Amino acid sequence: MKTKLLVAMAAMAMSFCAWASAQTTLTLQKAGTTVPHAAPVGGAPLTSLEQDPAMSGGDADSGDEEDLGPEPVVNRTLGHRAGHLGGQIQGNGRRAKSNPELQGGFDGLNFHDQRYANGGNQFSVEPPDQGLCAGNGFVVESVNDVLAIYDSAGQRLVGPVDLNTFYGYAAAINRSTGAYGPSITDPSCYYDADTRRWFHVVLTLDRVGTTSLLAGTNHLDIAVSRTADPTGAWDVYSLPVQNNGTQGTPDHHCDGGYCLGDYPHIGADAHAIFLTTNEFALFGSGFYGAQIYAISKQALVDGADAPNVVLFNGGDPSIPAPAFTVWPASSPGGQYDTSNGGTEFLLSSDAVFYDSGTSDTLWVWSVSNTGAIDTMPAALTLDVKPVTVQGYAVPTSLVRQKAGSTPLRDCFALVGCAPTYLGYPNIVYPAPRALAVNDSRMQQVSYANGKLWGTLDTDVLLGDGSHGSGINYVVLNPHSGIIYANGTLALPDANLTYGAAAVTASGRGVIAFTVVGPDNYPSAGYASLDAKTGAGDVHIAAAGAGPWDGFTGIPYLSGNRPRWGDYGAAAVDGNVIWTASEYIAQTCTLADYLTPPLFQCGGTRGALSNWATRISSIRP
Repeated sequence: MKTKLLVAMAAMAMSFCAWASAQTTLTLQKAGTTVPHAAPVGGAPLTSLEQDPAMSGGDADSGDEEDLGPEPVVNRTLGHRAGHLGGQIQGNGRRAKSNPELQGGFDGLNFHDQRYANGGNQFSVEPPDQGLCAGNGFVVESVNDVLAIYDSAGQRLVGPVDLNTFYGYAAAINRSTGAYGPSITDPSCYYDADTRRWFHVVLTLDRVGTTSLLAGTNHLDIAVSRTADPTGAWDVYSLPVQNNGTQGTPDHHCDGGYCLGDYPHIGADAHAIFLTTNEFALFGSGFYGAQIYAISKQALVDGADAPNVVLFNGGDPSIPAPAFTVWPASSPGGQYDTSNGGTEFLLSSDAVFYDSGTSDTLWVWSVSNTGAIDTMPAALTLDVKPVTVQGYAVPTSLVRQKAGSTPLRDCFALVGCAPTYLGYPNIVYPAPRALAVNDSRMQQVSYANGKLWGTLDTDVLLGDGSHGSGINYVVLNPHSGIIYANGTLALPDANLTYGAAAVTASGRGVIAFTVVGPDNYPSAGYASLDAKTGAGDVHIAAAGAGPWDGFTGIPYLSGNRPRWGDYGAAAVDGNVIWTASEYIAQTCTLADYLTPPLFQCGGTRGALSNWATRISSIRP
């Protein structure tokens, strides 16, 4: 476990360092082309194989250990614990009485779309994660594991498109033959206003043939639109990230022979697209540091066969900073930092590395000389420095939600229902169930109006004396470290979690999040963000209609963690900010749940979950 000594070491290492030992030059390979087309929605309401045996929690990034059945355990935990700050930050924010900034909104993808896309040749997956991007009058939303494209009025133009099909793979599970396709997870998306192109990325884990066994090789699949219209053709590239010396990767000596490029996210400056991952051992234990990939933007836009890639290994011992979820900044309206030959900024936090679960340090990373990515990729350099901020802490892991109708839970509890209809034994568990919130990893980062903007979740003290989740925000000068705004957005009676901020070119921002508590079904919320005044009041963009009623955390079905969110998203299109957050859009009774077609409550949910997403248009 790292200690505060690490921070002291970094403070003494503020001078510029290239860290040449951490840099590797790679070449990206084009894998093909794709056009998003929706396949029929349907299939059996429930099968004997609902979870991918290789991903028992339904998603590759649980933050906890996952039991892979016959395969080794994939350990993606840092061993952190919840932290409580001295002089505890109170949840004293206010709820807005009206929503004058809310221009409109619509329900996005939901669990029914996910499970029954591609004729039902999909697994039951939660949490959805969120890969929203917007631009040129379009909104693209992708979640685990489907994609949809909308116009600015909310009309669905394409979708749901299962991500296996979008990336040219066999179905996640062929329910006629039993053949498995690659396991895809963690979608992320970005519209680049400068080049008028769409960029989409997922983590893909290969199988041993068509079996459920993981082969060990895994890669980031990157789709790049050929025009400003996302409904048209995209080029697809593949970047191996197992980092064991195979397929042109460096060898990071991960336990078990294969590294995993987990939790990929996307940012950009004028010259490069940046992808970052958290590197864990796939077939062993251990965290090996965040990885930062810089890829030639122009080569991707041109559809080049082999764009240049520069990899910085955040786990290299020469780097005096804990590299975990190093989130790259996106820049609205073509605003970029032009210093030092072009610079991309990234942010990370470090509370998860301390036994206390607390910290008052953020890390500002920068990759400079990005203009050389096409001609001298080895000339790109990495730097990192600490910035002291308001204290933050890993939130209490589980939070309460409002009681309501929970037909999945009710069927498990009712004698005869679960064995007859679900194929599982009866089990009684509490209702309403608590759901998991984020740890204190950095979330979405923006570079706008010459400033760096970021959010992360933090522990707060609620009005009843219990601990809950709020959102810490920071606006700073990435060159000097001067802080313009830094505080915590929290409510006394509800939790705010998975905050994601986006900022217009003029510096007007919005934080999107889920609001959940004893008096709130999981709801889509937002607040304004300003460099002078900080965060504004909490608005409810769409109130939840009922409690979350999903399968994760239930014995016989998944691991011990009741999953939610992993990350949200916000995106800028001119002066409008689009947000997407997980919430609950439906409610139904056990009788409704058992009415044919079984478990679907009129097409609003599936047998094993009822998550949904809300997309909102906000003019700050």
